[in-house]
Amino acid sequence: MKKAIFLILCVALAASFLTAQDYKGKGRVNGLVLDQDNKPIEGVRIKLFLAKANGGFEVVTDKDGKFLAAWMASGNWDFDFQKIGYEIKKIVVEIAEQRKNPDIKMIIKKVEGLVLSDELKDLLNKANALFDQKNYAAAIEGYTAVLTKYPEATIIWQNVGNAYFAEDKYDQAEEAYKKVLEKMPTSVEAITAVGNCYANRGQNEKALEWYNKIEFDKIKDATVLYNIGTNYYNLSKFEDALKCYKRSVEVQKDYLDGLYQLGLTYTNLGRKAEAIATFEQYMKFDPDSPRSAQVKGFLDYLKK
Repeated sequence: MKKAIFLILCVALAASFLTAQDYKGKGRVNGLVLDQDNKPIEGVRIKLFLAKANGGFEVVTDKDGKFLAAWMASGNWDFDFQKIGYEIKKIVVEIAEQRKNPDIKMIIKKVEGLVLSDELKDLLNKANALFDQKNYAAAIEGYTAVLTKYPEATIIWQNVGNAYFAEDKYDQAEEAYKKVLEKMPTSVEAITAVGNCYANRGQNEKALEWYNKIEFDKIKDATVLYNIGTNYYNLSKFEDALKCYKRSVEVQKDYLDGLYQLGLTYTNLGRKAEAIATFEQYMKFDPDSPRSAQVKGFLDYLKK
């Protein structure tokens, strides 16, 4: 009985192995991938899958945007075209083994931001989970693995920088953020992050040089505005700090850090009525915290 079971198991494993190779045959097809301006795109990954065989393989376009897929069994093949910075395209192509298959011409459009394939999304989610768990060293390894497989995913260097920043490794963080700027020189997030590295090293003047590279009206993040304002505040540049704090609470009305610092800045500038109004606004959103007790003290002082 045991021998019979063993024999059946061996046959089953062999059948499984053969099925995994069933996608192989004598079919072949040439292809070309272009952008919307009819320029060839190098490095497009094309995943080919034959459902009836539950198997397939992958090819990549060359510098002329061309690819060759060979040794394919006959049947309907799924073609998935993927490259960071471009839309994902999926088509089904009928492949024959006994005749020449028509060439494939695919046009994929460039898009803004990072287009996530299922594989890239999975890798990135795992690295992000490690970051959320404050396992920053492991998160950096995860992000590096993503960049090794998808070197064109430049924006992931921002995540690498954030992980180093969380470890207080500001030199490595700055280096990572600057890799983003090599490809995306106007990235508000990366420019701000480099400024934050200088700020956390106590180099406030240098931090402001970086912050000033950003068009003020383009900054929509309350925390970023707060950080810039705080650098001005620490240098006693209260009018410049005021502009940033005011903008931070315009972007987010209940932003407590912004309201608190805005009230202090008005106080430092001797603008008592505006300081009182700001601190009273603060109290509406935070009436019971330890900091609200400080704000009550400021209000009592200012109203005397």
